[in-house]
Amino acid sequence: MDDQFNTTAGWVLFAGIVALGTTVMTGKYFFGEAHEKGGYEVADAAPGGEGGGPAKPINFAAADPAKGKDLFAKCASCHTIAQGGANGIGPNLWGTLGEEIGKGKAGYAFSAALSGHGGKWDWATMDAWLKSPKKFADGTKMSFAGLSSSEDRANLIRYVNEQGSNLPVPAAPTEEAAAPAADAKSALAADAKAAPAADSKAAPAAK
Repeated sequence: MDDQFNTTAGWVLFAGIVALGTTVMTGKYFFGEAHEKGGYEVADAAPGGEGGGPAKPINFAAADPAKGKDLFAKCASCHTIAQGGANGIGPNLWGTLGEEIGKGKAGYAFSAALSGHGGKWDWATMDAWLKSPKKFADGTKMSFAGLSSSEDRANLIRYVNEQGSNLPVPAAPTEEAAAPAADAKSALAADAKAAPAADSKAAPAAK
């Protein structure tokens, strides 16, 4: 009886030691790096360019209406764009650029969020709308999440503009307009190169 008790107690003690060791090792594996760095690094998700950071000026002059026509296939389930086309889930989009936002489409009931927005559809407002309809007009009935690619938006807007609007296409961004984005990238690159040197100076010398 004593031998059986001792054997059982031994196994219980062994299991406890194994569990404790596993807990310690798991803690070091999952949390060691976070403690050393003061928290895990998180990718910059701030709005701006497609990869975060400063937004790059959109070059509508270089946009391709033919590619925009292909992209419009995503819109065709809700919108028509031919002259005299019927409203569907969304309004007919013929001649949209230049119109007042949320108005100008006979027989279509816009949401209060859009009809009360104010302003007109131009290159900038249409770009903001296509990037994120819900951010542009919180409460809009449009369920489309938006186009994250500025190139896709430019192509699509060029196509829509040619369907009864024909607003003058904005000139290509100047070098001065593109400079802030380039300067920001250069600054980030310089910081990245300087960081290892700074870390090595701060680290204690090995003895």
